[in-house]
Amino acid sequence: MTGEQFAIDVTGLTKIYGGRAVVDGISLQVPRGRIYGFVGANGSGKTTTIRMLCGLLKPDRGGGSCLGHDLLSEADFIKRRVGYMTQKFSYWEDLSIRENLAFVADIFGLDRVRERVAAALERLGLAARAEQLVGTLSGGWKQRLALAAAILHEPDLLLLDEPTSGVDPKSRLEFWDEIHRLAAAGMTVLVSTHYMDETARCHDIIFMSEGKIITRGTAAEVVAQAGLTTWAVTGGDLVALMGKLKPLAGVDTVAPFGDNLHVSGTDKKALDTAIAPYKSDAAHRWHEAAPTMEDVFIHYMTAAKGGG
Repeated sequence: MTGEQFAIDVTGLTKIYGGRAVVDGISLQVPRGRIYGFVGANGSGKTTTIRMLCGLLKPDRGGGSCLGHDLLSEADFIKRRVGYMTQKFSYWEDLSIRENLAFVADIFGLDRVRERVAAALERLGLAARAEQLVGTLSGGWKQRLALAAAILHEPDLLLLDEPTSGVDPKSRLEFWDEIHRLAAAGMTVLVSTHYMDETARCHDIIFMSEGKIITRGTAAEVVAQAGLTTWAVTGGDLVALMGKLKPLAGVDTVAPFGDNLHVSGTDKKALDTAIAPYKSDAAHRWHEAAPTMEDVFIHYMTAAKGGG
């Protein structure tokens, strides 16, 4: 794959705040038309990384290109080709949907305003509500408006920061369907998310911790790379059992999932040795389970806190 086929091609990106590297030497190549999901705990550096990748924030060290432009010397060119949807809804609630989009178009000096607004309304299913005041919209409809505004200038790269936070499941699914349509048309998408089920909708996932990339790949690859053995446990008083299992050598994480406990470790032999005395307890039923993305997330976040 040539450099021109990468939407993003960067090496050693670093951002320092207060003497601490909140992003520490990130290197990454993102092909055009791909959806990259950034996952990590709050403060892991994912939003800062994404903003540097898109030319919205200048790195203190490192560099590379985005959309064929140099991150350091051509950031203004990059920003014109980026759509940015922030986690916090930031549009005008006393204006209608149509008025909001027209206002955004005017702010950015876009041509064909009427045509662009009409196309965005149609694409996001907003046409029937175009005259509705934004302050009366539900979270899902506000999300559609925010996405419509972010793509109004037909960007090549779309940055989404926790875009479905607080949105109902149906609206989340519809949102992701639209993201895949945009990617299929050639748009590159970088999205940060806390929803593990959404990672399966991304082409590739990047797990971040303390400013570093700790693993990357497809959802299946990331789960496999974690090297976890996971046991699911059902039965009585799981809270008490969790307290007994957590301190054991070989047990990396113990987490409740509904009426189950997931007990995981990267050393299968040590894990099996640790849980052997408890598997003979008639009050609980154990079976080995395929690790989930939630198990992997808990594993990495626990390790980052020194718990594994």
